Order: sequence, then C-alpha cells, then structure tokens
Amino acid sequence: MATATHSLSQLKTATAALNQISENEKNGFLSLVARYLSGEAQQIEWSKIQTPTDEVVVPYDSLAPTSDDPAEIKKLLDKLVVLKLNGGLGTTMGCTGPKSVIEVRNGLTFLDLIVIQIENLNSKYGCKVPLLLMNSFNTHEDTLKIVEKYSKSNIEIHSFNRMKQLTYILFPWIYTAQDPRIVVDDFLPPYPPGHGDVFPSLYNSGKLDALLSQGKEYVFVANSDNLGAVVDLKILNHLITNKNEYCMEVTPKTLADVKGGTLISYEGKVQLLEIAQVPDQHVNEFKSIEKFKIFNTNNLWVNLKAIKRLVEADALKMEIIPNPKEVDGVKVLQLETAAGAAIKFFDHAIGINVPRSRFLPVKATSDLLLVQSDLYILEDGYVFRNKARTNPANPSIELGPEFKKVGNFLSRFKSIPSIVELDSLKVAGDVWFGANITLKGKVSVVAKSGEKLEIPDGAVIQNKEINGPQDL
Repeated sequence: MATATHSLSQLKTATAALNQISENEKNGFLSLVARYLSGEAQQIEWSKIQTPTDEVVVPYDSLAPTSDDPAEIKKLLDKLVVLKLNGGLGTTMGCTGPKSVIEVRNGLTFLDLIVIQIENLNSKYGCKVPLLLMNSFNTHEDTLKIVEKYSKSNIEIHSFNRMKQLTYILFPWIYTAQDPRIVVDDFLPPYPPGHGDVFPSLYNSGKLDALLSQGKEYVFVANSDNLGAVVDLKILNHLITNKNEYCMEVTPKTLADVKGGTLISYEGKVQLLEIAQVPDQHVNEFKSIEKFKIFNTNNLWVNLKAIKRLVEADALKMEIIPNPKEVDGVKVLQLETAAGAAIKFFDHAIGINVPRSRFLPVKATSDLLLVQSDLYILEDGYVFRNKARTNPANPSIELGPEFKKVGNFLSRFKSIPSIVELDSLKVAGDVWFGANITLKGKVSVVAKSGEKLEIPDGAVIQNKEINGPQDL
C-alpha cells in the first residue's frame, strides 16, 4: 500500500493520462486531493460557533421596497444574470436526461417555467436578463438540444459545462485518521458532481468576462428544480445599495430540513456549516430547530467582479466534505465542496432570511404531487401558493415505492386530488386513484399485500384510514 505522498504521485500519473479533461481541470482536482490529504477536511471547532446577528442574516421584511418606476426596475434588471444549476439527472424519479425537463405543471417543464419567467421580465421592462445553464457531463449534450426550442424567445440562453473533475471525483480509498491512503490502481471516471465549482467554471468558460463586458454586476444562482427560486428585486436592490458581494438565501428550518446546511458566525466571519463537518457528538444539536433555526436554500446572489477577483487569486478554498460511498462493491471517496461555502471569502457577505415560498424544490414524486395539485396556482411561469390554504405548512406526503417513478406516479392518478385541506397523506401498496378526488385532514390509504385498491372517481376522504373497498 502506498503512503499518502506516493499515492498523490500515482494519482498525478493516472490523471495525466485522462485526455478528456483540460489541464486546468486536472490541476484543480489534484489540488483538492492534496488539500484533503494534508488534513484540510477537518471538522469545525464547536465551541467557536456563534449565532449570526440580524446584520449578518438580514430579515427579508426589513429590506427596503423597490421603486415602482419601470425605468428604475429596468436599471436593476440590466445588472442581473440568472444562472441555473442544471447538472442533475432525473434518475431518482425514474427519468432519463436532465431533471429540468421533467413536466411539473400543465405540461410545462422546470426549464419552460424558468424561460417564461425571464421572458416576461424582459418583455415587461425592456431589459435583457440572460439565462445561463451550468450543465454536467451527464446533461450537457441533451441540454444543448433542448434549448433549441427557445431560439425565438427574447432571452439570451448560454449553456456551459462545469469543470468535469475540479471538485468531485470518486476513487478507491482506504482511510485512517493517522494515515490517509488512496489506491489508484482502478482510477475511476468522474461521477455526477455537485456545484462547488460554479465560480471557476463560469470564469474558465469565458462567460464571466463576456457578462462583465455587457455591464452585468450580479448573478443569481439557484437549483433548476427549485420552483420558488425566482428573481427578487428587493434582494437585488439591497445588495447593490449595500455593496454586498455575496448573499445566501436562508429560510426557517422545519423538521423536514434538519440535515440542511446553516449559516454561523465563526472567527469573525459568516460561514456555512454542513452536517458532514459536525463532530458526531454534536449532530443532534445541529439538527435541532431551536439552536439552528435557518438552513441554506442554495439560492445565491454573487457579485461578478468579486468572482473574477477571487478565482484569479485562487482564493476560493471551500471546505472539503469527504463523502464515503460504495460503487459496484468498491469503497470510494467523493470529495465535495459547496458553492454556499464560498460565502466567507467575499466582502460584506450576508444571508437573507427569506419566506419559505422561495424554497420549493421537487426532489421526489411526493413533491410533484404538491405542485401539480390545487395547493398551487400557475401564473406567468410562477408557481404561487393557493390562498384558500389556511395552514401555513404544506401537507406531509408519503408515497410508497409503487409511486416513486414519474411514469408510475402519473399512471396511478386519473387526476391529481384536491389537497387544499389535507394535513397528511400516506399511500402504500397497489393503490389507484380515480378522477376528482378530494383528500382532507389525515388520510392513510394502504392496500393489503397482493390486493389492488381503487379509489373511485369523486370520492371525498377525510381523516380516514383505508385498507380495502369496505373502508370507502
């Protein structure tokens, strides 16, 4: 077994043979591994953590209102770029290709809704907000074909590929605290990466300089599957007025978000704390919604000149998060960095505590049920909460494995039930829903093993457990 130093040397040799990636990408990856082996992936000192003040995490309600003057709004929007992280595949929901082309509402995909929103801004105010899509090696080719259908829209759409190996790689590993070691005999190709490399990728693609030359000042970065991540003029205006180089949108944590990263004050700076950095004995404390009340939505607003300055200075050394996995029976280590962790390198960086409505991700078919139902209304590409819903929280939805894939999910509902008055829904087994069904309160529909259970058209089910036709 090689020592860590020898392993790095072997890794350099193995990496040099990879001709599908650039020298920049190779150097970025090797730098990350070297930092990891030197012990940079250490956990945080718990006693140094402080709760950020309202100056650091600004309440959304305290932001100044923006002008109603269309000319002033145009000035703001002319400084903005929208960048969607488009590297994810829809495999967990049984789809092939980019997740952003899953239909979410009225036959429209995530990407359709994003384009409609920006088209409307550009039409209404006469501005030119461009859309950038940062793809992964898995989604790039498909995305290039998909965006052709928007060729006649009033938006400049730019697709660029992330740096394939800069922050994520899988390699066989053996690790002990005293002697970190890497086995490189079976050097593996890259696997689906995350988003920590968004800033160097933007720079190396040439897009950053092009945007700066057009007078653009801020980029709004968000996940393409977050339907709540829409352009917000109050946030943009606040950042420009206060010269904040970086802003992370956070929102109040619920029990469903206990693993999400949070903002802390640490050694005089605002910093992102992820669960992987938390010492084992403090994990339950980290998950508490009393001590850590907010979490990162991954909606980020960043000054373009600041990105250029920091990338050129090679100053974005985000915390390394080691993520052990097993692939085809081989233990591997995936080194991760997150775009949110860059917050501590920017001047006057802040968080803004935004309403929960700005965080509406679709990660599973249970989320799809929420956004396709009457709980939400679609207008001009924006998904709004139905005001008829009096409960501020969304219903909790638990769907069995029969509903996991989008195709199966859609086939089991003749139409999506009305759930405006629903508190919770549990569905398990071979269950099929008819049309125009209404669900209220707490509903459980669990088919007996080997039996098919059909809920008839027009059924109204309130606070009921259903295990067979006799319960209807």
